[in-house]
Amino acid sequence: MTGKFPLQPLLDLANTRMDDAARRLGELIASERSGQQKLEMLENYRAEYRERFVDAARAGIGPDELRNYTAFINRIDDAIAAQHVVVEQSRNHTSQGQKVWMAQRNKVRAFDTLSQRHQDQQSRHESRQEQRASDEHAARQHLERDGD
Repeated sequence: MTGKFPLQPLLDLANTRMDDAARRLGELIASERSGQQKLEMLENYRAEYRERFVDAARAGIGPDELRNYTAFINRIDDAIAAQHVVVEQSRNHTSQGQKVWMAQRNKVRAFDTLSQRHQDQQSRHESRQEQRASDEHAARQHLERDGD
């Protein structure tokens, strides 16, 4: 190939940015999963603690124990509500990360298309030059044979 793709630095930059966006998206997805797991853990713990409370209530508990169970369940509920917020924010960040990655991927695809067109044009140009050279060589040989 005789001519270098003039937008190669931009293609390289777009690839780097796409790779960075993909790495960041992976981190966001992992964070979202972690937050969801914490939420599930809290919800499971609340269900278990509620079962203990129900069992204790059946066996008979005093007002102090009832207050303690109720207060602790309320704290778990508060933690669950806060974790719901964290998970929702994480989902939003992941969605934004996906959009950023897709935008970068689209830029890379556009530059790849331009690069391919450039390569195709270079190939056609080289083929025409080779054909001309071959035709000129054949014409010279023909003239030399005719001149003998």
